[in-house]
Amino acid sequence: MAKKAKGPGFAASIKSFFCDEKVQFLFGIGLIFIGIFLLLAMISFLFSGGNDYSLLHQSLEDLQGEAKPFRNLCGASGAKAANLLINQWFGIASFTIPVFLCIWGYKLVVPSKSGSILRNFFILAFFTVWVSLVMALALPEIPAAPYLQLGGNHGRMLVNLAILTMGKLGLTLFLASVLLIFCVITYVSFLPKMRNFFSNIQLPAKQPGDNAGTDSDEATGEPSDEADDLQITLVPVDEDEPDTAEIPDNEGDDDAEDAENPDDTDMTELPEGTATPDEPDHTGDSITTGGMQVSTGQADELVNANQAEALVEKYGLYDPTADLSSYRYPTFDLLKNYDLSSAIDPKEQQENKNRIETVLGQYGVTIKEITATVGPTVTLYEIVPGDGVRISRIRSLSDDIALNLAATGIRIIAPIPGKSAVGIEVPNKKPQIVPMRNLVASKKFQESTMQLPLVIGKTITNEVFMVDLAKMPHLLVAGATGQGKSVGLNAIVTSLLYKKHPSQLKIVMIDPKKVEFSLYSKIEKHFLAKVEGEDNPIITDTKKVIRTLNSLCKEMDTRYDLLKAAQKRNIIEYNEAFVNRRLNPEHGHKFLPYIVVIIDEFGDLIMTAGKDVELPICRIAQLARAVGIHLVIATQRPTTDIISGKIKANFPARIAFRVKAAIDSRTILDEPGANSLIGRGDMLYSGGG
Repeated sequence: MAKKAKGPGFAASIKSFFCDEKVQFLFGIGLIFIGIFLLLAMISFLFSGGNDYSLLHQSLEDLQGEAKPFRNLCGASGAKAANLLINQWFGIASFTIPVFLCIWGYKLVVPSKSGSILRNFFILAFFTVWVSLVMALALPEIPAAPYLQLGGNHGRMLVNLAILTMGKLGLTLFLASVLLIFCVITYVSFLPKMRNFFSNIQLPAKQPGDNAGTDSDEATGEPSDEADDLQITLVPVDEDEPDTAEIPDNEGDDDAEDAENPDDTDMTELPEGTATPDEPDHTGDSITTGGMQVSTGQADELVNANQAEALVEKYGLYDPTADLSSYRYPTFDLLKNYDLSSAIDPKEQQENKNRIETVLGQYGVTIKEITATVGPTVTLYEIVPGDGVRISRIRSLSDDIALNLAATGIRIIAPIPGKSAVGIEVPNKKPQIVPMRNLVASKKFQESTMQLPLVIGKTITNEVFMVDLAKMPHLLVAGATGQGKSVGLNAIVTSLLYKKHPSQLKIVMIDPKKVEFSLYSKIEKHFLAKVEGEDNPIITDTKKVIRTLNSLCKEMDTRYDLLKAAQKRNIIEYNEAFVNRRLNPEHGHKFLPYIVVIIDEFGDLIMTAGKDVELPICRIAQLARAVGIHLVIATQRPTTDIISGKIKANFPARIAFRVKAAIDSRTILDEPGANSLIGRGDMLYSGGG
């Protein structure tokens, strides 16, 4: 006999009952009523408790003959509830209980409001217990109101036990430590603010000689009191001489291999095909290149190990930040703090699930499981199809699914890489802003050990997305007009400014539009590098752009000569040797900051200058990784004449914002995908870093 199909279980019925919109609304109204009732009763008990306290243990029958025996606004039940919460439970901290009930009820009545009710519960629960203990320790009793226990019986019992164990001083330190730990774990911006607070405490000034970088007492390299900036002035290139050498055939592979093998101690030769702007003069024991004299005598270049150890023991490691010791990193208050109250409604999420299941079911596509991952702007629904279902079948139903969801568009990922599921991205009706303030204040960014960390945004799983520009080593940003490229570039610059000291980083900004980077002119004396003789720190004229790029090529060649003389393969090894005082500054060695070149509207430069711009950019992209020069270029014209084969070959890391056609996506990423992005500001990332 065939078994009867079991109907929905009791648990499922209960769940369905409480998920009903009307039930949630009525339950929320009830919670708000109870919360307000308790709040009024507790406030009234603070003033009328002296009169009501003696009546609490009498029955209502005994009090029926008296006129208004309880002075509490909420009568006998209010007085008894207030006495239970305040005196018997958590004291004055019990006010968080009606507050939580009101918050919970409000979120049930108005479900579109964001914020985790579970998070609110744990925060209020912590402060309820903590304040109860603090009040019981500080004010065990009040002579003017003996009927009140500000810490409650809970706080009084725990405090008495703790005092016997660790004493009042130990309990005070314990409560302060617990509060500090809770704030660090719960609030993202708390730790950076504490660091800023302690960093503003002035330390005693360094004694002369603390920042020595030589092997003699006369050349100690001590910080100058008059130093107010750490500019790098690029050496100008004579316009009559050849600007750049012909681009070498190798695509920077040799240089990349050299940078990846720091343990190899062989001397690094310049990659084949590299030409210096100035012809080396081989008279004597030195050569002159790029305006800097570099000795070829190894004994004069390198400080022996014993001398280096003696210098480190006497002066300490070389500190490149000491020349600008008064510099303070920017605070988070400079960034706008947005109200993140537009998270997706759980009801909307469930409705979308049901609609997707309905549409697929109508076309005979069975589903084993469907789960949702909510992101800031889109929600990813992961579908595990039934046995025998073809993925192409689901992909062909994208328009039908979008129509049923009433969405502006959807994106189907079939399959999701690394999972046996198909993804359907649906835009949220109320997209959430991703504040830059939250990103730079995140623990992941603050504790990052990357050389050049870039925090771009958040992934669909709400994780902070970071990459290292030093490992990319260059970045191409492209997309249609109005899709977020300028925001992305500003995020890149902001990441660098919040993480690096002026002695560790210099930025070259090229802006043909003249308005995109103009606000950064204020940091000219600290971070911006420019060609000698130029007044404007933001390069906007095409002729000056060519001159700047050729000067960067000369700077690159000069740095390679320094690395060669120091027998180091990359900037990390070189700076480490200089910090450990193994290189002699009297022979031209110095601490090398990273140089990041940011070019906006690259397409306009190619249209106006063509090869004069493309050749030095390609040369820098192929060779400059090892010496710490990195490129970030952006364009709103992702066409093959702008993003040529030479550019793509030297920019393995690419960010694509939304574009109109699949051919544009292939031009940027070598694959489609950017054309199907569904949210403004959404992007696809491909490459290193």
